[in-house]
Amino acid sequence: MQKHLTTYFFIIASTEFFLRYEPVEEVFRERTQHYRREKKSTDFWFLSSPDFLESSQLSGIRNKLLDVNLPKEMCSAIVSLDEDFIIWSKLRFNNVIMGSFVAPTDDIPNPLAYSLVSIVL
Repeated sequence: MQKHLTTYFFIIASTEFFLRYEPVEEVFRERTQHYRREKKSTDFWFLSSPDFLESSQLSGIRNKLLDVNLPKEMCSAIVSLDEDFIIWSKLRFNNVIMGSFVAPTDDIPNPLAYSLVSIVL
C-alpha cells in the first residue's frame, strides 16, 4: 500500500526566542479564532524539539542550527500545511529558518513527533 505524502512547511528558531521575545501565543490565539469562525480544521502546530530535524531531508537546516549553537533540544518549530501562513510567519518573526519536508517517509514516520524537553526561560 502506497503512503499518501504530505508537504509540511515550518519555521524554526530557539525555543527561548519564540516564547520569550515573540508573541507566538497571540498569533496562535488569533489564528485559532479565525479558523473557528471559518469552521476550518487546525493545520498548524507548535513543536518543541521537533523530531523531523533528524531527517536526512533536513540535514542542511540542522547544520545551520548547529552552526549557531542551537541543537535540536533548544529549538521549537511552527509547522503548518499552509505555506502562506509559514511565509507570513517568517516575515513576522524574522530571525527564523524556513523550510519544508514531505512525510510520512522512512526517516519521518510521524511528522508532528517531538521530544519533551524542559524549558527554562
